[in-house]
Amino acid sequence: LSGTKPASPISGLTDRELEVFRAIGEGRSSREISSMLGVSIRTIDAHRAHIKEKLGLRDAAELSYEAIRWMESQA
Repeated sequence: LSGTKPASPISGLTDRELEVFRAIGEGRSSREISSMLGVSIRTIDAHRAHIKEKLGLRDAAELSYEAIRWMESQA
């Protein structure tokens, strides 16, 4: 199939990782996300690490930037 866009790396995130990514894009802290989803902060930190790895991001700043950009593209 020529002319089709390659799938976004974001499509490789699990549903839970996507929830966390969306919350980061909304400007929520790990503490806010953990209470919102009813899980520990360590769990959120693990999700953040997996998201960074899957999207090839170096640090929390890049993760926040990409999450915000993605949220804006969804609007």
